[in-house]
Amino acid sequence: MVLGILVNTDRHSDEVIGLSRAALSRGHKVIIFLMDAGTKILGASSFCDLCASEGVTASFCDYNAKALNIPADQIPRTITRGSQYDNAVMVNKADRVIVL
Repeated sequence: MVLGILVNTDRHSDEVIGLSRAALSRGHKVIIFLMDAGTKILGASSFCDLCASEGVTASFCDYNAKALNIPADQIPRTITRGSQYDNAVMVNKADRVIVL
């Protein structure tokens, strides 16, 4: 199974990490897309560590990150700089999508 997680707030980073780790522990794959205020969690080391895990694919809306002045040098290369197209791809590939 592929779990998609759309993150559009910065209030639930612990839940994103917990849900992702639970899915990975059951052999599932996880696709994460960050947009709006959700791009603020790009600076959290625990989130960045998660994105480097096998089975996790993560991307974010570059437009939103720039609007919120998220420093580009803060974002690891394991997280793809993208657009709403990446959100659409996540929704298409995921068997289930959770929005936080």
